[in-house]
Amino acid sequence: MKSLALLAALMTAATVGAGQFVSAADCKRSQDCALDAFKGGEIKPLPEVLAVAREKMPGEVVKVELDREDGAWVYEVKILTPSGKRRKVEINASTLAIIKVD
Repeated sequence: MKSLALLAALMTAATVGAGQFVSAADCKRSQDCALDAFKGGEIKPLPEVLAVAREKMPGEVVKVELDREDGAWVYEVKILTPSGKRRKVEINASTLAIIKVD
């Protein structure tokens, strides 16, 4: 699944640190784009994003997606609340600002 591949790429970036950057124009695979954005400091590391999401919406994180929306990187974090309801928190990947809560 796309989001799992992005998550794996970001986790690898956090541990590896070396490699070539892929320019936005040359970016063919979304995980390459995400990895490049992480290495270039365009997006925050996943642990920081999850901390913001959990602070806004307590519960268990069940899914994370990283997408480009109108040129900006956005994390979509799906959380299962203690009451059993599934909620979604959208977070700006660069600033960690909450965009939307569903």
